Amino acid sequence: MFKVGIISDTHSLLRPQAIEVLSRTDFIIHAGDIGSIDVIHQLREIAPVTAIRGNIDKGQWASEFSDDEVLEIDGRQIYIIHNLFDLDLDPVVAGFDVVVSGHSHKPSIERLNGVLYVNPGSAGPRRFSLPIAVAQLELKPETIDVRVVELAA
Repeated sequence: MFKVGIISDTHSLLRPQAIEVLSRTDFIIHAGDIGSIDVIHQLREIAPVTAIRGNIDKGQWASEFSDDEVLEIDGRQIYIIHNLFDLDLDPVVAGFDVVVSGHSHKPSIERLNGVLYVNPGSAGPRRFSLPIAVAQLELKPETIDVRVVELAA
C-alpha cells in the first residue's frame, strides 16, 4: 500500500495538524494556492512533493510550478489541477484514475465513470464555515481508498 497526502489552499499557512497527518504518507500533492514557497520547503521535509500553482500564487517563486501536473504513482495516473472548472480534458479518455483539485475550499470525494475526484478542502485559513482539512489516498493493488481528514482549528 502506498499513501499519498493531499493538501490545498494553504495560503501561506501550514498547520501543525496538517504536518502530523501528512507525516504518515509516502508522497504529498499540493493542489495550489500555496501562498509561499516556505510551505513547499516544509512539506519537502516530510516526503517528496508535487505541487501546482493556484490563482493566488504569483511572483518569481511561483514560476517553478505549472498550472497542472500528471503523475504516475504506484501504477496509477493522477491529474492535478487547481480549479476543477478549468478542466479541459476528459479524464476517462485520458486514462486518469484520480483527478485532484482544490480552489473551492470545500472537501469532496466523488467517483464518476471510474475516475476518483478528490478535493481535500483548505488546510489554510478558515473560509466561511467550511472545515479545515487534508485528504489521504491509499493506493492498493486493486483499489484506491480515500478519506478526508478534518483538522482541529
